[in-house]
Amino acid sequence: MPYVTSVLELMELLHGGPDDRGLRTAALLRRSHPFDKELQLAGLLHDIGQLLRLSDGTVTVGVAAEAIRPLLGERVARLLRLSGTPGGEGATGARHDAEPGSGADPDAEAEAVATLRHARDSAAAADLDAGVLEDWRPLLALVAAGARPVGPARNALDPLGAPRGSRRPVGGRP
Repeated sequence: MPYVTSVLELMELLHGGPDDRGLRTAALLRRSHPFDKELQLAGLLHDIGQLLRLSDGTVTVGVAAEAIRPLLGERVARLLRLSGTPGGEGATGARHDAEPGSGADPDAEAEAVATLRHARDSAAAADLDAGVLEDWRPLLALVAAGARPVGPARNALDPLGAPRGSRRPVGGRP
C-alpha cells in the first residue's frame, strides 16, 4: 500500500491532479467551516484516490484514507473513507466507525461527512476562484505536525528551560 509520508510528497501528488475540484471543495468548506481544518483538508484530498493507483490499477477510498493517515491523522482519513463510501452511507457509516474511546462524536462525524459530501457536490457546479494549491501548504503542514506522535518531552512545561537564576528544576535536574 502506498503511503504519503511528507507534505512535500503530498503536494507533488496533488500537483499531478487533473482538475481543481478538490481546491473548490476545500474553499467552500473553508468558508462554511473556518475552524475545522481537518474537514477542509478532507475536501482538498477527496479525489486523492485517483492519484494513488495500486499496482493492479485499482483505486479505492480505503487506500486513499490509509495512505494519508500517517501524515494527517485519523480524523482526516476517516472523513475521506466515509465521504467516499458508495450508496450514501454517511451517517450510518460514521456512527459505526466512531468507536468508543476514539474521541469521535458519532453525530458530529456524521454531520461532517454530510457537509463534506455536500461541498464536494456543490464544488462540481461552483464557478469560484479557489486560489492555488500552494495556499494549502501551511495548513497541510500544521495538521501534519499535530498528527505526529510526540515522544517524551525533556521539559514539557517550559521547552526553553528555567529562567536564569531560577531555582526551578529543569527536566528533573536540580
